[in-house]
Amino acid sequence: MSLLTEANFGASLPIDGYGPGFFRVAGEVTRGSIWVSGEEMGSWGGLDDRAPLLALAGKLDVLFIGTGEEIAHLPKDLVSELEAEGLMCEGMATPSAARTYNVLLSEGRRVGCALIAMPEKPDASETPE
Repeated sequence: MSLLTEANFGASLPIDGYGPGFFRVAGEVTRGSIWVSGEEMGSWGGLDDRAPLLALAGKLDVLFIGTGEEIAHLPKDLVSELEAEGLMCEGMATPSAARTYNVLLSEGRRVGCALIAMPEKPDASETPE
């Protein structure tokens, strides 16, 4: 008897994993930084690449922004620009942003995330399959 109920993401795109320079989203490996929202995803150029984030306004209640290995303050003008469009954002380290996105997505919430990829290390032994 299992005590845990497996999360049901429906047609939404969960983040299955990540590693140096890549993310695994709904079973597919993508290299580089990404944004994910419900059934959509795309590449993301980082904190200065605002167009894909602004395009999510009206579709989400909250956007989690993963700042890489460690938490970093989001640029105030980015936060102001997103909030002016009605999009609440929360900055956190990329691993935390991915986990938080998955939890709220499994609850059926209108969430998205923009994730800066973890740095690639020359001796990284983990590679995506």
